[in-house]
Amino acid sequence: MTELLTERDIEDAQLTDWAVVDESLTRTVELASFPAAIEAVNRVADAAEEADHHPDIDIRWRTLTFTLSTHSAGGLTQKDVDLARRIDALIAN
Repeated sequence: MTELLTERDIEDAQLTDWAVVDESLTRTVELASFPAAIEAVNRVADAAEEADHHPDIDIRWRTLTFTLSTHSAGGLTQKDVDLARRIDALIAN
């Protein structure tokens, strides 16, 4: 089983654009347009497939909310931190 992260582990990860909400990491971003948002979702989907770890994604016009949690482990794991960092990099581009 995958090890759950402690609060300290999550703080040490320094995911400045992410918040911990109900044992999940969450980040909301606003992109320039609806097509830009969908392109970002597609990039994240490809990365999630590659990692075999899939975020919940809420799409509201050009605003995206990503939520990460390792459901099988019952909370946050290194998989969530790694995917959060990957999402950050994909959104920045």
